[in-house]
Amino acid sequence: MGSTAPDGRASSAPAPGRRLRRAERREQILDAATRAFARTGYVATSLDDIAAEAGISRVILYRHFESKSDLYRAVLDRACARLAHAVGEDNFTGDSIPALVQAAAEDPDGFRLLFRYAAREADFRDVTDSLTAASRDVAHRHLAELISDAHWADWAARLIPAATTEAVIAWLDAGQPDPDQAAERIAQAVHGIIQAAQSP
Repeated sequence: MGSTAPDGRASSAPAPGRRLRRAERREQILDAATRAFARTGYVATSLDDIAAEAGISRVILYRHFESKSDLYRAVLDRACARLAHAVGEDNFTGDSIPALVQAAAEDPDGFRLLFRYAAREADFRDVTDSLTAASRDVAHRHLAELISDAHWADWAARLIPAATTEAVIAWLDAGQPDPDQAAERIAQAVHGIIQAAQSP
C-alpha cells in the first residue's frame, strides 16, 4: 500500500518494508537462486540474475555469499538437507517413496538441481555422487534379504535409486499428475526391478 504525501495525496511509492534478519535474507537469496539456477542452469545464470530474482542489490548478495560457486553449493546443500530430513538417510521403508515424491513436489527446482543439473557439472557432481552412493548402500541392505543372487542384488541396488529419481523428475516434468497415486505408481516400477532381479 502506498504512503501519504505531505499534501495529503496518496503516493505511489511503497511503504518501506521490514528489514530482514540475516538468516531470513540468506533464505530469500537461496530461494531466488534455486529458481534462477533451475531455470537457466549454473553457467548461464549470473549473480546479477539472482540479485534481480531476489529483488536485492549485488552488494547485499555478496554480504552472504562470496561467489556464484559458493552460492550454488549452498543451494545444493540446502536441497540435500531438506531431502534427507523428509526421506531419511539410513533405511528404506514403505514411506520412503511417498516421502520422496512429497519432497520433490514441495521443492521441484531443488530436486531437479540435485538430480538433473548438478550431475552434469564436474565441480558439483560430488553432491549427486554422495547421494547416489548413500542410496545404493541403503538399497543393498534392503535387497540382500529379497534377492539371493549377489550380482543381481548389486544390479538392482544400482538401478533402483537412479530409476526412482528419474521417475520422480519425469512426474514433475509431466505436471505432477495424480499426486495421490504417484508414489504408488513409482513403487510399482521399483517392484518390477526387484522382480526382474529375483527371476531365475
